[in-house]
Amino acid sequence: MSEPIAFIDLAAQRERIGSAMDEAILRVVNHGGYIMGPEVKTLEADLSAFCGAKHVISCANGTDALAMVLMAKGVKAGDAVFCPSFTFAATAEVVAWVGATPIFVDVREDTFNLDIASLEAGLKTAKSLNLNPVGVIPVDLFGLPADYEPIETFCKREGLWLMCDAAQSFGASYKGRKVGVIGDATTTSFFPAKPLGCYGDGGAIFTNDDELATVLRSIRVHGQGTEKYDNVRIGVNGRLDTIQAAVLIEKLKIFPSEIEARDRVAKYYNDNLRDVALVPEVPEGYTSVWAQYTLRMGSFDREQFQADLKAAGIPTAVYYPKPLHQQTAYKGYPVAGNGLPVSERLAKEVVSLPMHPYLTPEVQDRIIAAVKDALVKQRKAAAE
Repeated sequence: MSEPIAFIDLAAQRERIGSAMDEAILRVVNHGGYIMGPEVKTLEADLSAFCGAKHVISCANGTDALAMVLMAKGVKAGDAVFCPSFTFAATAEVVAWVGATPIFVDVREDTFNLDIASLEAGLKTAKSLNLNPVGVIPVDLFGLPADYEPIETFCKREGLWLMCDAAQSFGASYKGRKVGVIGDATTTSFFPAKPLGCYGDGGAIFTNDDELATVLRSIRVHGQGTEKYDNVRIGVNGRLDTIQAAVLIEKLKIFPSEIEARDRVAKYYNDNLRDVALVPEVPEGYTSVWAQYTLRMGSFDREQFQADLKAAGIPTAVYYPKPLHQQTAYKGYPVAGNGLPVSERLAKEVVSLPMHPYLTPEVQDRIIAAVKDALVKQRKAAAE
């Protein structure tokens, strides 16, 4: 019987850096600085050197990273923030947290990322509802940066801030710019399944804005001022645990080689599946970190496809089966224009295959063969 295939193989990564990781964690255990210990500052400096952002503010998770920027920007009731509907809930959740209104916009079929035409429609929606547009949160879905140039032009024209949700794309680049230096701020997540993940929850905010960075560092620790018990603003408990910082320091050392491996894996998939399936393509001038490798099923039956792959020992996942504007908690919020047809269509079509830096060609061949068999089976059934 064939060995089981992992959807994301963190065990293989641990085999590579296990001893260094153990030593790093033990150092924290021994020195006792479990909260905001020295590894936190080291990690922030390493992340800054990696992507080029002037300031890196680590935090407890990717959701807190988003929320902290909104708090620093003073987003409040009556404000409108634009975000894509085809993504994870955290992007819109934080807008609702601060009392503002998320306005859902559609995405492009080719990249799964925010569509500038729908953003323009969203602006009209906001104004028709007498809301005050203040910012845009594009999401770099599945590891690929959004098309930022038209979004930046839009934000400049309308006087809006731009916060890039790079929970899935840290390590990627857009037209010569690394993720982390685009927009007023960029946020990311270090959830274990992310391309750069820790052993628990973690996140970070990247910015070149000195004043914003100062406010964010205050918000991270309950809004503290120059003294620990002098709180000058409302804040959160958003600190990154030192052990998670130690884990990320070690993982960041091998991250560039893992990004190359992810790209190699994605290219192998594309080269072998392009003739039978709708594969994800990276536009010229972009790089992706391939947080997910996602096919579109088109007219194929996704449930049957997943069942056939499961029978062959191949795990799959659907990100995301229901766009945000159709979910119970978010149905009451406005959408751009007359609806979000692409988000709704993609939610019915997408399916992700195993993706991580340690997929061997032999294992990929098993996956590719199973994908082809499942699709051929459906074609034959449709022809009969």
